[in-house]
Amino acid sequence: MRQLLLAVSLLLLSPLMWSCEKKHQDTRREKIDLLVVNATIYTVDSSFTVAEAMAIKNGLIVATGERKELEQRYDAQNIYDAGGHFVFPGFYDAHCHFIGYAQTLAQADLVGAASPQEVIERLKAFRKQNPDLPWLLGRGWDQNDWSDKSFPDRRLLDEAFPDIPVFLTRIDGHAAWVNTKALQEAALLQARKVEGGSIRLRPDGSPSGILIDNAVDLVERHIPPMSREMLSKLLLKAQQNCFAVGLTTLSDAGLPLEHIRLLDSLQQSGSLRMRLYVMASATPENIAFFRKNGRIKTDRLNVRSFKIYADGALGSRGAFLLAPYHDAPGERGFLLQSEAALDKLYSQIAGMGFQANTHCIGDAANRTVLRLYAKYLKGNERWRIEHAQVVQPEDLAYFRKYGIIPSVQPTHATSDMYWAENRLGKERLAFAYAYKSLLDAAGLLALGTDFPVERISPFLTFYAALSRKDLNGFPPEGFLPEQALSRRDILKGMTIWAAYANFEENERGSLEAGKQADFIVIDRDLMKVEAADIPDAKVLATFIGGEQVYSAENEK
Repeated sequence: MRQLLLAVSLLLLSPLMWSCEKKHQDTRREKIDLLVVNATIYTVDSSFTVAEAMAIKNGLIVATGERKELEQRYDAQNIYDAGGHFVFPGFYDAHCHFIGYAQTLAQADLVGAASPQEVIERLKAFRKQNPDLPWLLGRGWDQNDWSDKSFPDRRLLDEAFPDIPVFLTRIDGHAAWVNTKALQEAALLQARKVEGGSIRLRPDGSPSGILIDNAVDLVERHIPPMSREMLSKLLLKAQQNCFAVGLTTLSDAGLPLEHIRLLDSLQQSGSLRMRLYVMASATPENIAFFRKNGRIKTDRLNVRSFKIYADGALGSRGAFLLAPYHDAPGERGFLLQSEAALDKLYSQIAGMGFQANTHCIGDAANRTVLRLYAKYLKGNERWRIEHAQVVQPEDLAYFRKYGIIPSVQPTHATSDMYWAENRLGKERLAFAYAYKSLLDAAGLLALGTDFPVERISPFLTFYAALSRKDLNGFPPEGFLPEQALSRRDILKGMTIWAAYANFEENERGSLEAGKQADFIVIDRDLMKVEAADIPDAKVLATFIGGEQVYSAENEK
């Protein structure tokens, strides 16, 4: 009887004992803000570990690992169930123009226009919706998409828009098509020479309305500036577009001080949550300011580099080549400033301890800048070549020897492939868009889009780098397929290597303990799905510092 009473007593006490034990366990579990579960998590750490759960506290990653283990170790205030989907570090765009993209949201979209006539029709529709604009602005035309691939003339714009200045930026940002009224505003109706640029002329010697590189500035400076209020509004819209495709850190390639201050103020107010690595334009004013004040480093803004332009673009024949263009034997392109001027810039930047990031397209531009870099680089300065589009094989050794980082945009290859051989010829084409060769030479790549030159989606970057094809699967074997990158290297180029290029590899770029909890949830596994399925990937959620800044559910 005594044993029976003892057994009953134990049965009655066991729930209380279990409750006390659980309460004791809860007090031992570390409290965290967020636990991500039911996911395949690509950490992109040094071992390329794949986890199934992640713990976050105060905006930082506490741990990654198995779900059961983390649930036992941590008491989470919130749990995010990823629904069996795939988590990646927030994507970097290592070279883009964030403010430039925001500004295009208030301009006519000319990307993909199949003829000059289609450009005119799009402009008419845009002006009908925006009748009070002082200038008619547009961006994205490309004569290489037209049956007649020669540059257009201002006459077409004059006939359609005789009463308003028209300024249309070419897809690469290195040329503009303008009408007579715009030329009048800039007092450019007479032919003149432009250092580091050109004003294209008609057979009678008058300007045709096509401006290349530095000549673009002669008209652009007369366009009334956008108000601070309007630009701020457009930046917040641009930010949401970027969050929706999984971008959490952007490297804006070349800004004046006034724009840097605007970004800082918007971030300080909390309205702009995007993380930004800004390359200040290498103007005398900017150099003087940063020499006096040093770097800018906040939780969201990092300014410690200068953007320099060595040459123009291949599509508008402004890229500086060692030998003449295959389709224009009298032209080699040009440097936008003299070699002596570039040398002086690099001397100043090296003396300040800042990073130099130079736009180089042609093989002559790349060779010139690589040799100038070699004069000043001593260790871990991480100076970058932006685009590195045509590089002779004998110049590749500079990258590893001097720690120079190639910053490339894979969608440039698949956008240019239709006409690149016409510009370069078959022999020289073999040294163009050579991302695998650059990776082998440098040991890493920073990947971006150069938006708004290309579309903002990093999934298009991933697809182009992997397949070397356009969205229609052309060419079937891929464009220069030997230069394709592996999935693992592509992911690193969009995360940890891009972070390294910004001196941020200890802050983010991988999902590891102690790093900022910037991550995205995607509906498919980029590391395993068919290449053709990658461009259609959907971001389900975007987090910055452990806070959700985008949800696909909220967009429905």
